[in-house]
Amino acid sequence: MNTPFDSGYYTDADLKKFGFKSLGENVLIAKNCTIVNLETISIKSNVRIDSYATIISGGVGIFIGNFVHIGVGCYLSGSSGITLEDFSGLSQGVRIYSATDDYSGGAFTNPTVPKKYAKIKRGHVKLQKHVIVGSGSIILPGCTLLEGSSVGALSVIRKSTQAWKVYLGNPAKPIANRKMIDRGAEEILLKELR
Repeated sequence: MNTPFDSGYYTDADLKKFGFKSLGENVLIAKNCTIVNLETISIKSNVRIDSYATIISGGVGIFIGNFVHIGVGCYLSGSSGITLEDFSGLSQGVRIYSATDDYSGGAFTNPTVPKKYAKIKRGHVKLQKHVIVGSGSIILPGCTLLEGSSVGALSVIRKSTQAWKVYLGNPAKPIANRKMIDRGAEEILLKELR
């Protein structure tokens, strides 16, 4: 039963009309999301984007692979590009910034100042396959989270991670190894899409 508190998800037919750069099958996007510059956003198949997510793409674009989940209240600021590879996931409230003001001083900050007076750090953010990011975590510009990285809740990723490691803290540091995914199961899932 539909209630006023459950906005639901757009249908495949709705999504195909909206003007994404590309769109796969079985994509669920909550009706109360904010998505800007759809023409630069590519979404593969079996993707779910939950309520109150905000995705803002720039000229470089945002790519979302197969079997990706973006949890409630996530914020993706993609002016310098964001890639979420297959089987990656963002828990609730994750923030990804591909550009940010320089907080160290010596330059003006905020978007009301002409760009020539500001100092902005830019860099494509990439989450490789099987990366999972815990609730409330922040990923800063230019970071690549290598395959299988796991980021604990409320962590801040300021530099690229190592593959199959668990990270935690501010700044995030590796605290343990993570068990690898069965490659056979991964291949079976991806073959079902072909």
